[in-house]
Amino acid sequence: MEPVIETRTGALQGVDMGAYTEYRGVPYAEPPVGENRWKPPVEKRPWTGILRAERFAAIPPQRVPDGTAPWDGVYFKEFYADPEYLRPQSEDCLYLNLWVPKGAEAGEKKLPVAFWIHGGAFAGGYGSEIEFGGAAFCREGVILVTVDYRLGALGFLAHPWLTAESGRGASGNYGLMDQIAALRWVRENIAAFGGDPDNITVFGQSAGSMSTQALVSSPLTEGMIAKAILQSGLSCEDTLLYTPTLAEAERIGTLFAQLAGAQDLAQLRALPPQTLLRAQDALTEKTLAIGISLVPNAEGCVLERTVPETYRAGKMRDIPYMVGSVNDDLGSTPTEIREQLPGRLHRECLRWSARTEAAFGRPAYVYRFLHPLPGDASGAFHSAELWYMFGTYPRWWRPRTEADAALSGEMVSCWTTFMKTGAPTADGSWEPCRGADGYVKIFA
Repeated sequence: MEPVIETRTGALQGVDMGAYTEYRGVPYAEPPVGENRWKPPVEKRPWTGILRAERFAAIPPQRVPDGTAPWDGVYFKEFYADPEYLRPQSEDCLYLNLWVPKGAEAGEKKLPVAFWIHGGAFAGGYGSEIEFGGAAFCREGVILVTVDYRLGALGFLAHPWLTAESGRGASGNYGLMDQIAALRWVRENIAAFGGDPDNITVFGQSAGSMSTQALVSSPLTEGMIAKAILQSGLSCEDTLLYTPTLAEAERIGTLFAQLAGAQDLAQLRALPPQTLLRAQDALTEKTLAIGISLVPNAEGCVLERTVPETYRAGKMRDIPYMVGSVNDDLGSTPTEIREQLPGRLHRECLRWSARTEAAFGRPAYVYRFLHPLPGDASGAFHSAELWYMFGTYPRWWRPRTEADAALSGEMVSCWTTFMKTGAPTADGSWEPCRGADGYVKIFA
């Protein structure tokens, strides 16, 4: 019988997985539906009895790759083709999942906590995808948490109607507020699972990395984040990633409302999710020049300034950082990919390390992932490293090799050692990246 965990909102019982326990679909906020659509998350009301956290919850409304759209590319077959890992969709989506080493709740030593934010261009993805899992982290004595948050227009729509309604002169960033609410829930409850609330590493990839950068730039996360890992998603000096002001985000939101056919906020709030998704598709066609457009904005509350402005001022959290990219990453040129040369995102990683060294005397640990995945010619594409750093590669369709097992073991060790100590290797062999020609760890 699995232990019953008493959280501040109620009792939980998870699923016995042998060496660890999974807690699936744990609510961290009230459903953001009806009048709560496009409002900050509401603290979860306590429940009675024991919540049996046995099933992953529904995921935020989104376009899940199905192999039919040109932009699905490698991602459908890689991450979404197995029906076991597909989920129903619902606006009632504010849930998180935990993987906890067996007996941690009764242990004397509090374990480090890894708080994962998935990617997906702020419009897709979810915390229970096939490539995410905590078994390997649990073997290393780390608790893994994955979180779902509002996406697309439901998560990041800014509009003058919403700004006027808010009472704080701001709109948008609902998905970021969800992430902060989940982080707060973890900080307040993780000790009951055997975790250390003062040793939480926030990490993410792509839009999850951009979210992580936003969280370490936000005044609302003061004292909540001990370390951070940013994978394939940074906004420093490059214009690759769009980082709007509130006024810019409101202009995009005004266009979105027009495309959705809403004449006022009541009509917009009453539209079904599928109508909103169609309006998102139309918005994407209208705003291709700026890339993804429903993104975090500097609305003065969650973000007091854009993340590049925060970076330039050196006002991000003074904590240990690990940052990195893959060979075939966002913005890399065909020549850079073919010859395994550093691309735009790698240069952003070097800038981040230089800024943290100048601001805090603490350069980042920088890596590049160059290992081509076996089984086809996809190479080391954007997101390819996730199988390795989570240790979930045995789930993939690709042939498994000893080299893949060794590389995954090394990456799991580096990630979890960083989460424990703030450095990715115990022997110091992975050095901080000091200066433009500083050390860069290569995973090949």
